[in-house]
Amino acid sequence: MSKAFTREDAGDEDEENLSLALKLPPGSKNYITPAGYARLVAEQEALIKQERPRIVEVVAWAASNGDRSENGDYLYGKKRLREIDRRIRFLNKRLDNAQVVDPTLQGNNDQVFFGATVTVSWDGGEEQTYSIVGVDEADVARGRISWISPLARTLIKAREGDCLRFQTPAGVREIDILEVVYQAID
Repeated sequence: MSKAFTREDAGDEDEENLSLALKLPPGSKNYITPAGYARLVAEQEALIKQERPRIVEVVAWAASNGDRSENGDYLYGKKRLREIDRRIRFLNKRLDNAQVVDPTLQGNNDQVFFGATVTVSWDGGEEQTYSIVGVDEADVARGRISWISPLARTLIKAREGDCLRFQTPAGVREIDILEVVYQAID
């Protein structure tokens, strides 16, 4: 296809193109911990103040070399600029919609809400600890689950000592809530 007929912003990373794990429920705030918010702001600033100016400089240099049709530095640079701009727009939307929730302000609460770190026992055996965080900071390998995940939705509003039933692909499992604490999540 001719480049004349392609959109510069083709493949925009907007809500329609996000994976299901990153989509927020319609009309909801983007709940996020202070550390998660700080990471998004730092990424945005790095893109705007460091990476984008560096790529603009490379593209300007490559454009000054003449023929742009087969100039790899120019073509890659323009593509990278579109990716950076797309990410900056995404971060702007996420940060504008962000609702920072500090888990340390919950105090001594035995009920599970956003920001809780919950220790559970699966079927009376294996123990695991999960922190309920924002969609942009979820990382299952580190025990951080998004507040919109099925497991977090099951845990929210439950209390220490509660026994819950959770539907997994392997079948129904029982979850005993052993401990609920609210602490800073880094």
